[in-house]
Amino acid sequence: MPEPGTYESLPEDAWSPLAAFGKGLSETGYVEKKNVAIEYRWAEGHYDQLPALAADLVGRKVNVIVAVAGTAPAWAAQQATSTIPIVFTSAEDPVADGLVSSLARRPGGNLTGFALLSAQLDPKRLELLSELVPQAKVVGLLVNPNEVRHIDRYTRAMQDAARAKGRPLLPFETASANEIDAAFASLVHLHADALMVAGNSFFAQRRGQLVASAARYAVPVIYHLRSFVTASGLLSYGSRFRDLYRGAGTYVGRILAGAKPADLLVQQPTTFELVVNLKTAKALALAVPPSILARADEVIE
Repeated sequence: MPEPGTYESLPEDAWSPLAAFGKGLSETGYVEKKNVAIEYRWAEGHYDQLPALAADLVGRKVNVIVAVAGTAPAWAAQQATSTIPIVFTSAEDPVADGLVSSLARRPGGNLTGFALLSAQLDPKRLELLSELVPQAKVVGLLVNPNEVRHIDRYTRAMQDAARAKGRPLLPFETASANEIDAAFASLVHLHADALMVAGNSFFAQRRGQLVASAARYAVPVIYHLRSFVTASGLLSYGSRFRDLYRGAGTYVGRILAGAKPADLLVQQPTTFELVVNLKTAKALALAVPPSILARADEVIE
């Protein structure tokens, strides 16, 4: 059995992004088990455990805390310490979420890192989904209330974007496996023709369930991560997670070498990828338009 708190003890789907983190760290001269030790803590989707995990790391007097997989871990770390440097890898919107005061200026506190800005891409995802499924009259939206601080504002903005395209949008707040199952059943009952899955770590951890449910209920779904599509999901559009984690690794290395998080600008994603699974499209009897294929960064056949 792997020792708790080690890399090997983590869920397998965490290995790839953390390998990218390790690559970034090594680019600054730090290599795990050679000249740097890493203590791993993983809540596995149980948000109520995050404060205790963050407090444990603070108690161990670590040099840097890396808050991975969404905004909620960064919130927990922020509440646990105002002195230990914190680097977040994929916070949704660091300014709106209260992590930093500005993206344009140096953060000035003990937090810095890499923004995901997934919600800002949601109108584009809606546009892509509408292009792929033009017959969709009603679109569903899965959102996790644990990772959206201003969820009412977010859902209203998305409903306005959908309304501008002449489609009502039905939001479903889902924070557990059972609620995901219930949401898909409701989608069919309410005659929703397609679904958007908002970007957050909980949904990434429930990737298998989401993809399987989409296939079972024959619902076209767009996601925020490529990994959903390689797991037989239909379509994804979003930031390249491996770039965010690699960048976070370089920031941690710079802090270990003496840099202050207050002086390191929060970075925003600059590269986005569109991935399409043609086999899944065929199973859903969908013809992928040439316009989407021409823009796709990767087409899975």
